[in-house]
Amino acid sequence: MHELISSSPPSPTLNLSIVVPVYRSEDCLPELMSAITKALAPYDWNYEVILVNDFSPDGSWKTIQSLCQKYPCLTGVDLRRNFGQDNAILTGLRLSRGKYVAIMDDDLQHDPKYLPALMDKIGEGVDVAYADFDKKRQKLWKNIGSWINGKIADRVLWKPKHVYLSPYKVVARDVVDLICNYSGPKPYIDGLLFQASWRMASVPVEHFPRYAGRSTYSPWKALEVSTRLIFSFSVKPVRLVTWCGLVMAILALLAAAGVTLYRLLLPKDFPAAAVGWSSLMVVFLLVSGIQMMFLGILGEYAGRAYLLVNRHPQTSIRTVIGGNARSQFSSAVPQILEEEVTVGRDGAL
Repeated sequence: MHELISSSPPSPTLNLSIVVPVYRSEDCLPELMSAITKALAPYDWNYEVILVNDFSPDGSWKTIQSLCQKYPCLTGVDLRRNFGQDNAILTGLRLSRGKYVAIMDDDLQHDPKYLPALMDKIGEGVDVAYADFDKKRQKLWKNIGSWINGKIADRVLWKPKHVYLSPYKVVARDVVDLICNYSGPKPYIDGLLFQASWRMASVPVEHFPRYAGRSTYSPWKALEVSTRLIFSFSVKPVRLVTWCGLVMAILALLAAAGVTLYRLLLPKDFPAAAVGWSSLMVVFLLVSGIQMMFLGILGEYAGRAYLLVNRHPQTSIRTVIGGNARSQFSSAVPQILEEEVTVGRDGAL
């Protein structure tokens, strides 16, 4: 085990770090590295690429190992199990050293040729430059899910409406260091960015079809992202429960007062036989369902607090290989280093 550290200090000569979470993309990775090299070749930049293998079941890790021998700028990170895209990204951010850090997908839907434009936008004084896709080449339900998450972010994160929450972005180093301090087990990168800064802008870019394979992003994962956004960065659902409970209590008092007056003023309308059983059961089931929903909301907060207190790990690194590994660990082996490192819930290496 190596001594735990929180994040890597930026190198004075390293302009850009590119962090890419990897899952089921063994056929995309060689083309991705080729595209990055081609896009940045005209610029006199010193850059690094960090590929974080999120326990991909295909041959992605073997492909990363092969690419590390071909590209000196490449660092490969292999996680012990699947932690999720945002956890993998946060792992890569903590290993990054560049003055600017780009985050992009592994399937070439995000073209590296737009990296200079995103960095230019950062140079104008913003902290985060998002890629704004004119037309997204993906399934309709994914577009709907992105739209819903954007609307949630408008309310929960106070996101400016002109900013599109894109997975393709460039972030300034200072902001990267801030979000790397996050200690929760369920990080959401865009939520963390909006907690750190509101200086954001968008750059129009083109969205491309997936280079190879098919996406593993499901409606269930989209729903999980929505719940993470709602419950990890806002207490508005709890306040909603409070207001709904208050409204229901007032309505119940008014209804009780109305029934009492009705009984006193018109006693003949109340026969001796019991009436209203069906309507009573309907109301009972409705109120019970609402109560269960509210308990579920409160339980979601309690569960997340439990995971935090229980020190649920954000990620666990099995191996780090490549150029960044040689600079990070003093016991580096020439050519390719394979070290065992564990990242705890405090985000430290």
